[in-house]
Amino acid sequence: MVSILNKPSSLIHEICIEKVDRWKLFKFSESLQQRMEQLLEKKKADQLMAEEAAELDAIGELDRIFTHINAMMAAQDVDR
Repeated sequence: MVSILNKPSSLIHEICIEKVDRWKLFKFSESLQQRMEQLLEKKKADQLMAEEAAELDAIGELDRIFTHINAMMAAQDVDR
């Protein structure tokens, strides 16, 4: 389980680079992906505690950052 955190940067050790088709993309580790899914399920069930909401927010922010970076890298590759 991922510990409670205040900043997305504290999750940096949970990031890996994975080759998908011809691209190398930033991805969450399996444990971080599972934790995010657990927190999302708890949120859907309205059972999320304040600390978990903060953790989910940090994971979500990191997810948005890496989605954007991955999209930029893929778009740059297409332009070549």
